[in-house]
Amino acid sequence: VQLVESGGGSVQAGGSLRLSCVGSGYTFSSYCMGWFRQAPGKEREGVASIDSGGSTSYADSVKGRFTISKDSAKNTLYLQIDSLKPEDSARYYCAAGGYIWREYRLHPSEYNSWGQGTQVTVS
Repeated sequence: VQLVESGGGSVQAGGSLRLSCVGSGYTFSSYCMGWFRQAPGKEREGVASIDSGGSTSYADSVKGRFTISKDSAKNTLYLQIDSLKPEDSARYYCAAGGYIWREYRLHPSEYNSWGQGTQVTVS
């Protein structure tokens, strides 16, 4: 399984970004997928997940501002980020896992394949 993120950048507070993650080497639609972020000196945290049926989960800190989606035909996962805040600055990673119980879908330890990440900086 290979995952490659893109779409990060430097934006002003209140702006938007759309992150993408292209996967290869597996059946994309059968996996639970997630977006995570890690800021310097902080632990990696889950921000959004989507399962094979399209059911989504979000961290409380991003609800209403982040939207996760996927295009299984293109093996691509997306994260639309709106109303960006300086505290959203971090490196964002996409990840793939097998079946994950709903209450654990924002836990990094439940995912076994990771991309290299894309940097988001909000000023």
